[in-house]
Amino acid sequence: MTNIVYIATSLDGFIADKNNQVDWLHDIPNPDGSDLGFGEFMARIDALVMGRNTLEIVLSFGIDWPYNKPVFVLSNTLTKVPEGLEGKVFLIKGELTEVIATLNSQGYQNLYIDGGKTIQGFLQHDLIDELIITTIPVLLGGGIPLFAELTAPLKFKHVKAERLVDCLVQNSFIRQR
Repeated sequence: MTNIVYIATSLDGFIADKNNQVDWLHDIPNPDGSDLGFGEFMARIDALVMGRNTLEIVLSFGIDWPYNKPVFVLSNTLTKVPEGLEGKVFLIKGELTEVIATLNSQGYQNLYIDGGKTIQGFLQHDLIDELIITTIPVLLGGGIPLFAELTAPLKFKHVKAERLVDCLVQNSFIRQR
């Protein structure tokens, strides 16, 4: 059972700008069209867990649904799955430890945890086992931070650093318990 964060941040640690936009993520030239390891990462996971805000951002891209794994959306306000995503998106709510236990009991052992508030909540409950963070060389000066206050430090071991498309750095960390 592994809960993994796979995300990009600005140099100053933001995952979205002051207007909750992520268009700056696409400013980096990618001449060979590589997925920068995302496909390999997705092959490792069984399902995604994201918050409602992240779902709305993904829907705003105006593209076909990008995930071929079940997506569980944490929300206390949504009452139905967006049209056309039935059987792909599932609404869940409750305490994070209970949500994880339920998903694990349904056979979803390796979970991709996505979205600012969702990641922060998982970290506050010490439910993240691995962090894969790609740093984009831009300073946003504000926005939605990846990390928030914790009640106690969480120690991670750095296991890999990789330079991508000559300007991104992807770091991988494993939780030390």
